[in-house]
Amino acid sequence: MDLAVWQTFVTVCRLGSLSAAATELHHTQSAVSRQIAGLERQLGVPLMERHARGVRPTPAGEVFRRHALATLNEADRAVRAAREVHGGAFARPLAIGATPSLAAGIVPEAVRGLLEQAGSLRWSLVPGLSAPLHSRVVAGDLDVAVVTDAPPGLPADPQVERRFLGLDEMVVVLPAGHPQAGRGPVRIEALADQIWVEDNDGSAALLRQHAARAGVSARIDLAAADLSGKLALVATGHAIALVPGVLRCALRVDVTAVRLVDPPTRGIYTITARRDTHPCTAPLLEQLAAAFAPGTQAG
Repeated sequence: MDLAVWQTFVTVCRLGSLSAAATELHHTQSAVSRQIAGLERQLGVPLMERHARGVRPTPAGEVFRRHALATLNEADRAVRAAREVHGGAFARPLAIGATPSLAAGIVPEAVRGLLEQAGSLRWSLVPGLSAPLHSRVVAGDLDVAVVTDAPPGLPADPQVERRFLGLDEMVVVLPAGHPQAGRGPVRIEALADQIWVEDNDGSAALLRQHAARAGVSARIDLAAADLSGKLALVATGHAIALVPGVLRCALRVDVTAVRLVDPPTRGIYTITARRDTHPCTAPLLEQLAAAFAPGTQAG
């Protein structure tokens, strides 16, 4: 299949208009229509449907769009990687993955230390959940991933090497004016009547397990798409939330973190492939260990 046609399809989906896509791609509208029709013939399913304001992907088209976008991104990476070969040496960027909470503090701090030590270095940071990041290390897309063993945990995989950095204590984030704000460690029982918000299954499982050990339940009535949405719901007084302790130094100013008595914890790990390691992987692991060492965390 012609990747240029895939790019046309992805562009039409993004803009919701054949004419807008034609303008952006410097094609005629009829040429764009022919490319989409040809792609539909190849796949044997309709990919686009018309509506009052333009076009949108069918359910099959939406599935294909996601895969096509990933393929186009990978093709772009392949082109850039080939162009980065100088004199036979592969000077690839260091690709790092991290869960959102670790990408917000620990990892940037470690990369700063690495750059001070190694000088100029091209690098990239990919946020994600632990399981997809693990898969990307195995696939060779990432050199290092910094992940957690929050439920459902990390798989035992001989293809990767896993190193333990330390335990992270979860904390409760409250609106700035909450009655418990500014107090010492609180018991989960004191928050049993509160509405909680969660953004992923692992954090929700830790919260439910911690509440169950105390003989109470947690009312997880709200769901957020991501960590920033979760904190926004807390800041506006709609809920409270359980978040990683490593986030305390990076929280927005209109929320406050409170420690729990006997808090739930999660292990922080690095995972790296056992083959084709980047030359900067080992020094990055040293910087990550230093960034997570006891006494280096704010709050």
